[in-house]
Amino acid sequence: MNKSNILILLIFALVSFPFLAQSQRPVMETYCNPINLDYTYMIYNSHNDLSYRSGADPAVVEFRGEYYMFVTRSMGYWHSTDLANWTFIKPEKWYFEGSNAPTAHNYKDSVLYVSGNPSGAMSVLYTDNPKKGDWNAVPGILYDLQDPHIFIDDDDQAYVFWGSSNVYPIRARKLDMKNRFRPENEIHELFHLDMSKHGWERFGENHADTVLGGYMEGPWLTKHQGKYYLQYGAPGTEFNVYGDGVYMSDHPLGPYTYAPNNPVSYKPGGFMNGAGHGSTVVGPKKAYWHFGTNAVSVNVNWERRISMFPTYFDQDGLMHVDTYFGDYPRFAPATPGKKGEFAGWMLLSYNKQVKTSSEINGHSGHHLVDENVKTFWLAQQNGSQEWVEIDLGNPSSVRSIQINYHDHNSNLYGKIEGLFHRYKVKTSLDGKEWVTVVDRSNSFKDVPNDYVELDFPVDARYVRYENIHVPTPYLAISGLRVFGIGKGKAPAHVKNFKVERKTDKRDAMITWDEVKDAQGYNVIWGIAPDKMYSSWLVYWANQLDLKSLTTDQTYYFSIEAFNENGISQRSALQKVD
Repeated sequence: MNKSNILILLIFALVSFPFLAQSQRPVMETYCNPINLDYTYMIYNSHNDLSYRSGADPAVVEFRGEYYMFVTRSMGYWHSTDLANWTFIKPEKWYFEGSNAPTAHNYKDSVLYVSGNPSGAMSVLYTDNPKKGDWNAVPGILYDLQDPHIFIDDDDQAYVFWGSSNVYPIRARKLDMKNRFRPENEIHELFHLDMSKHGWERFGENHADTVLGGYMEGPWLTKHQGKYYLQYGAPGTEFNVYGDGVYMSDHPLGPYTYAPNNPVSYKPGGFMNGAGHGSTVVGPKKAYWHFGTNAVSVNVNWERRISMFPTYFDQDGLMHVDTYFGDYPRFAPATPGKKGEFAGWMLLSYNKQVKTSSEINGHSGHHLVDENVKTFWLAQQNGSQEWVEIDLGNPSSVRSIQINYHDHNSNLYGKIEGLFHRYKVKTSLDGKEWVTVVDRSNSFKDVPNDYVELDFPVDARYVRYENIHVPTPYLAISGLRVFGIGKGKAPAHVKNFKVERKTDKRDAMITWDEVKDAQGYNVIWGIAPDKMYSSWLVYWANQLDLKSLTTDQTYYFSIEAFNENGISQRSALQKVD
C-alpha cells in the first residue's frame, strides 16, 4: 500500500470514529458550567457529620501568563494555562488549611494571598513559584477581617477591602507596603446594602424573605480604563438569586456610584443557580472573565460549585457578565475567534424518558433529566452493574455530555488523594446497536461535574451511561445532560407577553402564553434597548415573579422560547417605568 492510500485511510478513521481514545482527542473548544474541578470534601458546623463537596468564593489571578484559582477551604488551589482545564496543587507550605473566602493578587514577581479570619490575626502569604507552592508569610499585620480583598494600584499603593455582614458596609483601608503591609488607622466605609431600593439585595430564595436582611460580602476590585469597579456578593450564598453587584468610582476609596444595571452577575434560573461572591480576571486574548459561586445546598447550605462567565465593559463603561444560557455549552476562553459566547447547542435530554438499572424510592431516573441540581437519581449499588438509558424521542445530533455526580452519604472528608470516576457513554439510533462515544474506563481522574465534548457530531436517539466506578459508597447523579441540535423545528415565538410592575417597584409579575413544543423560556431584561444584559431561564412555568429590580430605574423586557431544536424569535421590547 502506497503512502497516499495510508493517509486516506487515516483520515477516514479520524472522521468515522468519534470514539477514539480520549488521549488522542484535540483540546475541547467548549466548556460547561459548573466547572469540573476535583472539589474538596469539607466539614462546616458539622454537628451532624454530613459529608459534602464544595467550591466557593473563587479568587482567580493571572501570573506569568497562567492562572491560579483559590477557593474556600480547599487545602490547596488550582492551576490552569487556559482557564478551562484546572489541576490541583498541594503546596509545599500552607498556613491556612481551613482558609475562608480567600483573596489573591499578582504583584510584580509574586502572588500575594490572604484568607479571612473574623476573630484573629491574619498573614499575607507570598510566593514567586505558585506551581511549587513554597509560600512564605508576613505574619500578623491584619486583624479580624471577613472576606478580605487585596488590591495594589498602578502607583504601588495597596489597599485591603473587606465585608461579610447584613449590618456593616463594605470597608477599606490603605496598606503601607514598606512596613509589611501594615494598615493605616483610618477605616473608609464605602457603601451599604440598600434593600429598600435594590430588590436583588433582599434575602431568601427568589428574594422572598422579608424578615431577614441580605448579606453583603466578598468585595473584589477591578480596574478598567482608569475606572474602579468594586464588586460585591448578595444576598446569601445558598440561594438561587446569589449574585454580584458593582459600584464604580474614579478612586479605590470612592466615592462610589451604584451601577444602574445591577446585579451584573446573576443566574437565578436553570440547572445550576447563583453567580455571586466571585472575582474578575483578564484571560486569554485580554478578555475579561468572571468566576462566581453556585448553590447546590442539598447536604448543607454551604454545598456549592463554581462557574465562569465572559465579562464585558460597554461603551458607557458599564460592566456586565454574560450568563445567558449560562449552564449550557459555551466556547472556552482560548477558542480562536470566540469570546466565550453560548455555543448554540441545546439540551436534548430535558424531561425525556429514562430507564435505569435500579433506583431507590424517591430518587428515580427522572431526576437525571429534570434540570434540578437538588434532585438526583440514586442507584441501589455503585458498581459496574448500574446503567442509565435516555430516549431523546427523535434522532438528534449529539455534541457533548455533562455528568453531575451527587454526594449522598459519602462519608468523605478533606482533600483525598486517589479518587476517580470511571464510566462509558454509548449512543444508538435504534436502541439495539450501540457505539461508544465516551470511554473513561481507564481514567484516574476525579470528575464530579464531568463535561465531554465529542470530536464529531453523532446522530443518536438513545444515550446510555454505563457506570464502572465512583469513589463514593453510593452512585448518585443529579444531572445527565445531553447537548446538541435536534432535527425538528424550533418553537414559535411567544405570544401575550406581559410585564406588570407592582406597587413595590422592586417587583414585576411577568406572564406569557405557553408555546407548543417549547422546553422553556428566557426572560431577558435591561436598562436600555442596547443594554439587555440580564436573563432568567424558566423551565416549569409560563410566569415569573421577578423581584430584583431597582425602584427608580426604567427597564426593557423581552422573551424567547426554546427547545432541543433551537430558539424562537424574541418578542418586541416592552418598556416598563
